[in-house]
Amino acid sequence: MQTHFAPEQLADPHIPPLEKILRSCVHCGFCTATCPTYLITGDERESPRGRIYLIKDLLETGRAPTDEDVGPIDRCLSCMACMTTCPSGVEYRRLIDHAHILVERRYRRPLAERLLRAALARLLPSRRAFGFALRLAAIGRPLAPILARAPGIGGKLTAMLALAPKPASKSEPRSGDARPGVSKAPATLAKGRRVALLTGCAQAALAPDINAAAIRLLNRAGIDVVSAAGEGCCGAMLYHMGHERRALEQARVNVDAWMREIDGGGLEAIIVTTSGCGSAIKDYAHMLRDDPAYADKAARVAALAKDVSEYVGGLDLAFDNPQKLTIAYHPACSLQHGQKILEGPKTLLRRAGFEVRSPVEAHICCGSAGNYNILQPEMAGALRSRKVAHLERLKPDAIAAGNIGCLSQIASGTATPVVHTVELLDWASGGPRPAALG
Repeated sequence: MQTHFAPEQLADPHIPPLEKILRSCVHCGFCTATCPTYLITGDERESPRGRIYLIKDLLETGRAPTDEDVGPIDRCLSCMACMTTCPSGVEYRRLIDHAHILVERRYRRPLAERLLRAALARLLPSRRAFGFALRLAAIGRPLAPILARAPGIGGKLTAMLALAPKPASKSEPRSGDARPGVSKAPATLAKGRRVALLTGCAQAALAPDINAAAIRLLNRAGIDVVSAAGEGCCGAMLYHMGHERRALEQARVNVDAWMREIDGGGLEAIIVTTSGCGSAIKDYAHMLRDDPAYADKAARVAALAKDVSEYVGGLDLAFDNPQKLTIAYHPACSLQHGQKILEGPKTLLRRAGFEVRSPVEAHICCGSAGNYNILQPEMAGALRSRKVAHLERLKPDAIAAGNIGCLSQIASGTATPVVHTVELLDWASGGPRPAALG
C-alpha cells in the first residue's frame, strides 16, 4: 500500500512503524473471508482492509475522526483472525490499537456513551467494583424494560444485565478468590517448582472456581502456586478502549508485582487462565517498549507468561478419573489468533478421556471481545447466535473454552453447560465435578 507522510509526521516515533505496517498490505482481500463483521454485513468498511484504508487516511491527514470513521473502528472486535489469514503478515492489531487511542484522544462521544464507557473503564478492571456491579445487576434485572428506553445506550444497558450471571448461593465455596500467598503442592510431590497465577479482575468475580481448579491441578503436579501481592488487572480492557496511559499504568503495576516474585523465590512461569489477559501480558514487551525503566522487565515478564493449557501440556499429569463426555471446544480468538495456541487444549481434553469435537467456523469470534458485547450488542448478538448454532449442531454434553469472556457470551445463548477447559482437566485428574455440569 502506498503511503504519503510528510517529513514532520515521520519525525513522530510512532508513525514510521505504523507506516511500515500500512505498506505491507497488498490489498489481497484474504482478510475479508475471516473477518466476523464483514461476514455479517458484507460491507467493505467493516473489513480489515477497509479499516486499514480508513486508519491510513486518519494518519496521513492528521484530521480528527468523524462519526463515519468511529463506527467501523468501534465495531472491530480486535479478534486478530485477519492476522492469521494474511499472507503478507500485516500486523493489523497495531493499527487498530492505535486507532482506538486516536479516537479516545480526538473524538467526543455523546454524553450518555461517554458516561457508560467511563463506568465500564472503572468497574471492569476492579475486582471489588465489578463484584459489586454484579450484585447490583441482580437487582436491576426487573428494570430492564425501563433501561432499554434510555436514549443512545438502552440496548447496551440491557446487554449488561443479560450477561451478568445469576448470584451464586451463599453456601457455595468461594475457593477461587485467590489472595496474595502461596498454594503449595503436597510434600510428597514437591519438586521446587513455583509459578505465579494471575488472579485477574472480572473472572475472579464471575467465575472464581476457574482459578481454584487451576491451583488444584498445578498442586497435583507438584507445583507451588503464588498469587503475587499487588497484582491486578492486566490492562487489556482499557488498552482496547483507547485508554493507553491507564492501561500502561496497570501493566507496570503487574510487572513490579511479578518481578518481586521473580527476584524473590523465583518463577518458572506466570500462568493465566483467561486467554484475553494472556494475550495482553505476552504483549507487555511491546506495550512498554518506550519506557526505559520498564522495557527490560516487561520483556522478562512477557517471556514467562503462559496460558494454563500451554503450561499444563508440558506436565506429566495422571488423569485417574477419565470422563467420557462429548465436548464441543471453542478456541477463543485471543488463544488461537493472539497466542497461536490451537491444538494443545484439545489434546489435553482427549488425554483426559473426553471426546472433543470442533465446530464449523471455529476461527470466527463469538462476539465477546472484552466489553464488545456490551458496547456493540447487535453485532455481538448476531455473532453469538452464529457461534452457538455451530456448537449446538455437534450435540455436545458441554462446551469448553479458555476465556471467561467467551464462556459468559456463549452461556448467555445456550442451555448447554459451558465450562473452562481447566475445570474439566481438574475433574478428570481427581478434582470436583464442575458446577456448571450439575
